Amino acid sequence: MNWYRWDQDDLILNLRIQPKASRDAFLGPYGENAYKVAIATPPVDGKANARLLKFIAKAFGLPLSQVELVSGKSSRSKRLRLKSPRKLPIEFEN
Repeated sequence: MNWYRWDQDDLILNLRIQPKASRDAFLGPYGENAYKVAIATPPVDGKANARLLKFIAKAFGLPLSQVELVSGKSSRSKRLRLKSPRKLPIEFEN
């Protein structure tokens, strides 16, 4: 398995989150099955999840309503569904 897959027009991402980072950023592949993302917010009361969703929505050119946290609400490993992303800010292999 890879860290992403297409489900028709939707993009499914497997992410590994690094909370309390100095800034929000895409860091790169994390093993074979995840992509590491830094988020500046600490994981308190769902604030890191909210910031992650906003960061991903902005990076992929989507409204927040088009980004769904599928799994990993209380984990550093998360799966997101992006509904018809308009742009791809990181490299995807064909």
